[in-house]
Amino acid sequence: MKRRDFDFWIFVTVLLLLALGVSMVYSASSYYASRKFGNKEYYLIRQLIWASVGIVAMLVVSRLDYRRLAQFSPILMLVSIILLVLVRIPGIGSKVNGAWRWFNFGFASFQPSEMAKLSIILFFSFSLSKKNDILQYFWKGLVPYLLVVGIVDALLMIQPHFSATILVTGVAVIILFAAGARIWHFILLAIPVIPLGIYFVLTEEYRLERLLTFLDPFEDPTDTGYQIVNSLYAIGSGGIFGKGIGQSVQKHLYIPEPHTDFIFSVAAEELGFIGATTILLLFLVLIWRGIRVAMHAPDTLGSLIAVGMTSLISLQVIVNVAVVTSSMPVTGMPLPFFTYGGSSLAFLLVGIGILLNISRSCNNKYRLKREKY
Repeated sequence: MKRRDFDFWIFVTVLLLLALGVSMVYSASSYYASRKFGNKEYYLIRQLIWASVGIVAMLVVSRLDYRRLAQFSPILMLVSIILLVLVRIPGIGSKVNGAWRWFNFGFASFQPSEMAKLSIILFFSFSLSKKNDILQYFWKGLVPYLLVVGIVDALLMIQPHFSATILVTGVAVIILFAAGARIWHFILLAIPVIPLGIYFVLTEEYRLERLLTFLDPFEDPTDTGYQIVNSLYAIGSGGIFGKGIGQSVQKHLYIPEPHTDFIFSVAAEELGFIGATTILLLFLVLIWRGIRVAMHAPDTLGSLIAVGMTSLISLQVIVNVAVVTSSMPVTGMPLPFFTYGGSSLAFLLVGIGILLNISRSCNNKYRLKREKY
């Protein structure tokens, strides 16, 4: 494949992040997996399988015209909503740690919320690219899109899946803003939404507990503050150069399930400040190239999809790192390419494939301009 077929930097950066992510999943999960399953490679094998499937899907999708894929977005959006309804039904969905988020097939599990994230990006981008200036109007322009987001958010909240609700809402708002929604419309919406958000936090005991813990995690370091305190210990003990791959102390069940949302803490402990900074720099390169694709896309559809995918990655990185460093209350936000999870990784790589396809169209546009002149 030619270097200029698609954005070379996105492709290489994703492969580097994926390689680092799989390595950290193995390092962070080996002790936990050995105690729980008697096999320290348990999570590694499954993550490798999903990563392989995701890479193949990414390469295939990168060859498919994103315009044709976007035409199926209304169907994908409808299927996502149906699956979000079904996952909450006992006997169909699977309840884990008090949440109905998974379909369990025995050999693998699937989170419909991951499909919903990609569906929102494709559906909003496709619909808005067909309706010029529709967002200048509040009731007939902005409100119908907010209703779609509201339906998805409501279905996510009853699982409950608060972090996915934040992510879907954030990505949708960014796409709407990029498509031309007026700022003062969002200001008007914030007036009822902010008190509603406060109500949801104060009326759920576990959310209120997380907020109070965030304010002072060391007040109760053996109970409510246990996870975040040990996360801070892991990050702080890594120093400049880290303890070395596989040498984390906090992964020995001091951080519960260290291969999931707090995996960045283990990475900082083992790789140190230099390693953690390198990971964040790789994400910055990916975000920069995603923004560049959005700016140079040949049409509005491609630009909005690129904005959506880039914001999806950006929000996850910002929230995850903020949580593990105790810069915001704890919420289960995964770190892209690092947090263990098959369906999350697969859908993320499919989204990257679409981004690569848009970048290919950007390169073709530049090639045609050069031939013209």
